[in-house]
Amino acid sequence: MRSQLDAKILSLAIARMVSALANSFLVVVLPLYIGSQAVRMPAVTGSTIAVGGFGIDVTVELLIAIVLSLFGFLNSLSQPITGSVSDRTGRRKVFLLVGLALVATGSAGYLVFTDYYLVLAMRGLQGIGAAFSIPITVALVNELSEQGERGGNFGLFNTFRLVGFGVGPIIAGVVIAGGPYVLAGVDVTGFDAAFLVAVVGAAISFGLITVLISDPERSSESAGKDISIRVRGEDGGLDPVFALGVATIVMALSIAIYAPLANVINARLDQGSFLYSVQFGATVLANVFFQLPLGRLSDRYGRRPFLIGGFVLLVPSTLVQGFVTDSYVMIVARFVQGIAVAAVFAPSLALAGDLAKEGASGSTLSLLTMGFGLGVAVGTLMSGFLVSYGFAVPFGVAAAGGVVGLGLILTQVSEPTPETGSPAPSDD
Repeated sequence: MRSQLDAKILSLAIARMVSALANSFLVVVLPLYIGSQAVRMPAVTGSTIAVGGFGIDVTVELLIAIVLSLFGFLNSLSQPITGSVSDRTGRRKVFLLVGLALVATGSAGYLVFTDYYLVLAMRGLQGIGAAFSIPITVALVNELSEQGERGGNFGLFNTFRLVGFGVGPIIAGVVIAGGPYVLAGVDVTGFDAAFLVAVVGAAISFGLITVLISDPERSSESAGKDISIRVRGEDGGLDPVFALGVATIVMALSIAIYAPLANVINARLDQGSFLYSVQFGATVLANVFFQLPLGRLSDRYGRRPFLIGGFVLLVPSTLVQGFVTDSYVMIVARFVQGIAVAAVFAPSLALAGDLAKEGASGSTLSLLTMGFGLGVAVGTLMSGFLVSYGFAVPFGVAAAGGVVGLGLILTQVSEPTPETGSPAPSDD
């Protein structure tokens, strides 16, 4: 039985890796595609619109930001809904397949549509598709794991996901640069080839899920019972899973603030794009290396020590990035930040899984997956706005958020007792 469960979890991890690769493909390709003027821009491009008394220039960069952020917001905000409906119906596999089909449809749409609004609609469709697949995949990992294996399994799952996310941009750059191509006698641009790769990635994930995954068995009494997203806990404080979700937001925010600052960082450190890419990838690389071992250690020694240690490490490693003036010191800071994130994310998913009631994994864990997506979306927008007040300001604000996350873990989060499954009394 153990090997069967491992095979299913590995299948889910591989499917998520391929899906993450396809999505990270588009994070790189869409800005280049829109910026290349291959997409017909709205007539308002180049004008100024008034929002809340402020004039905002409608630039290509703004239109690109809208496309990218739409995916994040639709994906994140829809996850509690799809997770809850999946819990109530007891269906997992069909939700995964619908989500992957929507993502593939959106990628195929880019091959046909060249109008900006239609491209925006396709990206929105993909955001909804991701909302169908992400929380359900995490719920399946939780339901297929014993409590003593949950941290390691989430570590494995996140490792594969991060490998796909990290490799995708590299392959995307190679595919675009290598175009145009001739496929079956038809000329295909580098952009179209990249969109085709994204479609194939979603199709491969669809096939893996179809063949290898089935809905876990569960009693009819458990389906649809006590499924809700709670803010307040039974002791009058915050619900521990809700607190974990808020902590996940500030964790994701701390790593997202780096991406929009590429030009500013390169000028400040007097470096080229290669060193920036190494710095950006250092956080991902640390996550890949440490997710699995830290997740397994949390199975042995408990989740909470790793959550506390992760945030203790996250705060200074984020703050120092605002004051670093050497490229190689920045690489070290980013790598340490990645270790901190690895210490938080897999154990927090495992702890939320420990606390989830039977049949409620989708709605419970969706708070964390939603939190991660929201943190990335908010961090990206926040960073571009706050940097105008000083280079260190976004990093200082993110570090302050890390202090809030640490406080939530210390005061609102405790681990379930083995006998009852309810949270144990906190020592704090």
